[in-house]
Amino acid sequence: MTAARTPDAPPTRAERIGDAALDLLVERGMRGLTHRAVDERAGLPQGSTSNHARTRQALLETAVRRQVEREAAVLTPDELPAADAGPEALVDALALALHRYLTDHRALLVSRYELALEATRRPELRAFFDSAGSVFHGPVTAMMAGAGSPAPERHALSLIAWCEGLMFSCAAGSFHAAVPALAELRTGFDELLRGLLGR
Repeated sequence: MTAARTPDAPPTRAERIGDAALDLLVERGMRGLTHRAVDERAGLPQGSTSNHARTRQALLETAVRRQVEREAAVLTPDELPAADAGPEALVDALALALHRYLTDHRALLVSRYELALEATRRPELRAFFDSAGSVFHGPVTAMMAGAGSPAPERHALSLIAWCEGLMFSCAAGSFHAAVPALAELRTGFDELLRGLLGR
């Protein structure tokens, strides 16, 4: 059985390859993502990325896997509210997460959009991308149920869609130069949840 890695452990080769792939997607787009470019960006011997991910599909899956790992770390586990913590705790956590995305992790949003667009053209990547991203849906649905939603799955979709739209607008859209303050995000979430939950 493999021991769990400590937070300060050096990145594994797979993580270095995944990080380099995401960096290239942000800087050069999908055309700039090649096995050779990943080797160079990661500082690995030529051929290392091909040994890890022999096909382009495998390389894209490596990038998606690392994307999910890094997005899951935007909020640490102890910052996530319990499913039954109520609307106020949910508002606080969501506002904090979005604020971190828009201030410290904007590049993660750009790489996500690059991968999502490529998934629309590659059915095999679409299935992998959807499966990997689904790990975030369950917790949001559970938190909506804990907040008192009578239709947690439908309300989770509305909440995620609102978040996605706001992040895209502020990271790549016409509001990219005006990142909302944490208090503004909190107000927005509070208004949204009040409408959804009828508070």
